[in-house]
Amino acid sequence: MKTILIALACCIIAIDGFSQGGEASKSGDAEKDQVFMYSDSGFEPGKKYVITRHDGIEYRGEILSDDNREILMDTKSLGKIYIPKYQISTIYEIAEKTSIGYSSYQAEGPFTTRYSFTTNAHPIKKGENYGMLNVHGPEFHLAVSDHLNVGLMATWMASPLVLAGKYSFNTKEAKIHFSVGTLLGTSGYINNFRGYGGLHWANVTFGDRKSNITFSAGYAYLQTGTLHEYYAPGTYYTEQQFSDVGSERLQSIFQGPIVSIAGIGRIGAKASFVFDSMIGNFSYDKNNVESIYNDLNGTNTYVASDRRTNATALFLMPGVRFQSTPRKALQICVAGVSVFADESASFPIPMVSWFYQF
Repeated sequence: MKTILIALACCIIAIDGFSQGGEASKSGDAEKDQVFMYSDSGFEPGKKYVITRHDGIEYRGEILSDDNREILMDTKSLGKIYIPKYQISTIYEIAEKTSIGYSSYQAEGPFTTRYSFTTNAHPIKKGENYGMLNVHGPEFHLAVSDHLNVGLMATWMASPLVLAGKYSFNTKEAKIHFSVGTLLGTSGYINNFRGYGGLHWANVTFGDRKSNITFSAGYAYLQTGTLHEYYAPGTYYTEQQFSDVGSERLQSIFQGPIVSIAGIGRIGAKASFVFDSMIGNFSYDKNNVESIYNDLNGTNTYVASDRRTNATALFLMPGVRFQSTPRKALQICVAGVSVFADESASFPIPMVSWFYQF
């Protein structure tokens, strides 16, 4: 049973995860980070700015005009657009690429939606696709729109395979975000495709992309696809009777609620501290067989029974993410996994992940 519970823990870890980077510094930090508030001196021709709306959508480009009602911006992807000022939350000037501030600011790309194995509610913006290379295998995430992204996660053996999806909602508050997501997995050719699982969740994130905390809750289930010997409940007075009722069956499905607290915070111009956690309480059916020896006749009596059993799994994963360029990042985490059941176990899972935007 311990082996199966460990497999459950590893499968859930292979299923989900997110965050980094963020907003530019305000005027008090401008000299340090080389990222300036637009209001400090108004817009200047030829300089690049980033405009963030109240719903979190950003536009980057050169400001051509400002008539106090709306701003005309020349963007690379959309061309010239008008942005009503009542929709605008912040406007920042982006410094030269050679400055530390530019690297810090640009680090707010798609990696900011990721912790270690869970996600926050910030969206991956359309066109900001990314991949991860983990010790256990690769994964890819594509932004279908500014609110919907889908992904595929796997091991280096191409099994198991997990399909991921997340939808982020707009809010009127710039630092409060909501999202819902799902993970659907198959064991692939392992156990002849008999195994499958899923994790469906909702979460809320407080904070910007640079520094935030996320609370998540959902429901997980896992069928490992493992076959085991099953004995119909009853009392059997001979070994022949007992052998006749044995049959091979799939292991019971593990299922139950799961909650998570995760967060990220900057600890330097190019580094962030990442914390991730999950705790779940899973139930499953266990087939027990008790053998009772009879001293009088020297025979065994076999008693088979089914009972519902619970197991609690705890995952803790602190780590550090290093990012010096907009399109690459390295994350190192040391995870601890504890399973509390009839047979309890604890073990470490050190993880190294490389992020790549494409």
